[in-house]
Amino acid sequence: MSRGDGDVRDRAAVDRSLAGARVVISAFSAFGRTGVTPREVDDEGNANLIAASMHHRVEHFVLVSVRGAASDHPMELARMKFRAEQRLVASDLRWTILRPSTFTETFQAALCAPLLAHRKAIVFGRASNPVNFISAHDVARIVELAVCERSSGNEIVELGGSENLSLVEFVTAFAGALALPCRIKHVPRTAMRVLAQLARPFNPRFARMARAGVIMDTTDMAFDASPLSTRYPQIAWTTVAQAARRDYARPA
Repeated sequence: MSRGDGDVRDRAAVDRSLAGARVVISAFSAFGRTGVTPREVDDEGNANLIAASMHHRVEHFVLVSVRGAASDHPMELARMKFRAEQRLVASDLRWTILRPSTFTETFQAALCAPLLAHRKAIVFGRASNPVNFISAHDVARIVELAVCERSSGNEIVELGGSENLSLVEFVTAFAGALALPCRIKHVPRTAMRVLAQLARPFNPRFARMARAGVIMDTTDMAFDASPLSTRYPQIAWTTVAQAARRDYARPA
């Protein structure tokens, strides 16, 4: 197994990092990062990783994609992840593709961390739309199981957590877990659409985040995790409140 020792956009560095690897896990993403795009990282970076994995005859390639990945998805990230999926499926590697829903930790950092300093959170639009959240820790456990179950492979697995929450409910659960006072301010949906267009030339990261906010406010993103609980009985799914206490509670 290899963690890699360089930029995934650097084909030579990727090739060096995979020498002797038996299993490759691709869990990187450009979402929320500055200076890179989903095309550069999630598409071209994975293309380099898949090519190097075939060259080194890797035994198993696990790709962490996104739920809803498709060629016509409104978010660039989901389109680029889908391109990576297609490359992997067309390769001669044994593969597993995991499609998790929204990461709890990503939105704790984006929406809830300001509560610790300012006691105020900003949410997108009405923020009443159901969104499924899953902890990155739970996804990591499923990656581990996918690697260790030698009989598995060539499978796409849709992943989601046990909670479907609006962004208001998400922030409220975070605040309640830490006993924080909470004021919630809404950014109107129309303003997000305008900001996404205006910011695109000089701040593409912010523009992508604004577009994602519009999608989350207008699309049903709920998920029924009961089949996953049957398949993975060894995993106790992490709630938003549990993740808040785990990552943000101050030591007694």
